[in-house]
Amino acid sequence: MDLADKRVLVTGGAGFLGRHVVAQLQAAGCRHVSVPRSREVDLRREAAVHALFARERPQVVIHLAAVVGGIGANRAMPGTLFHDNLLMGAHVVEASRQAGVEKLVAVGTVCSYPKHTPVPFREDDLWSGYPEETNAPYGLAKKMLVVQLDAYRRQYGFNGVNLLVVNLYGPGDTDDPARSHVIPALIRKCADAKRRGDRVVDVWGTGAATREFLYVEDGARAIRLATERLDTSEPVNVGSGAEISIAELARAIADRVGFTGEIHFDPREPDGQPRRRLDVQRAKALFGFEATVAFADGLDRTVAWQLSHLGG
Repeated sequence: MDLADKRVLVTGGAGFLGRHVVAQLQAAGCRHVSVPRSREVDLRREAAVHALFARERPQVVIHLAAVVGGIGANRAMPGTLFHDNLLMGAHVVEASRQAGVEKLVAVGTVCSYPKHTPVPFREDDLWSGYPEETNAPYGLAKKMLVVQLDAYRRQYGFNGVNLLVVNLYGPGDTDDPARSHVIPALIRKCADAKRRGDRVVDVWGTGAATREFLYVEDGARAIRLATERLDTSEPVNVGSGAEISIAELARAIADRVGFTGEIHFDPREPDGQPRRRLDVQRAKALFGFEATVAFADGLDRTVAWQLSHLGG
């Protein structure tokens, strides 16, 4: 699909990932990109979504909008995460179908995978068990997009594709303790501890859990490539194919921040999913995506940006 003359609607286009996706689209020559703001359009309300589509008349939709957070947010508001993400996805897909949208790209999450998925996670294992308990409501709400898009393709011939994206990181992510993910949260903890002269930083869990991270610019490029080239409702993993333990991650961040004290892990708090690493071969085969930013380089850029942003 040549996007240059398409009217593209990007939900969540003003967010951390969305800003980079919009930049990718513009760099690819797309001249008509609309980004609805949450203060103007409540995607949880069906009427508001249909009014948006009537106004913008999109030919392509990239659905990024989501209510997200780390383990703390998932524990504190599981109902909100389930309700809001389920409604936004259902309304956007149905409005796209009714409006005759040519293609919809839905961005899902690695949290949809079962808790004990064999590593590396393969797309065929998506339905082999229940997600990890702390993020199951969020993961299941996003997983329903897989069901909806498959059903719509079979019944209506609707062209919807679904990407299962790992944890994203990079400059510009929030470090708000109520909503932040692990990398910005750890950068802030280490920076605050260094500034106060603390000798210990407390981190949830045992430190043994692993995560896979994808630099946000790589993630945005994957979404742009999938929009241009992918044509299947079967979910496709998007990641780097590498994993790191939380203990290793915390030490790497502390070293970059300049915190030389002890990192104390609290096993009374949850680890979340024990391991995460994706099989990323399907993305390479179907739309030519491979991650290009090495984790060490991406972490350097992220820490430098956040310290500058915090005045640290």
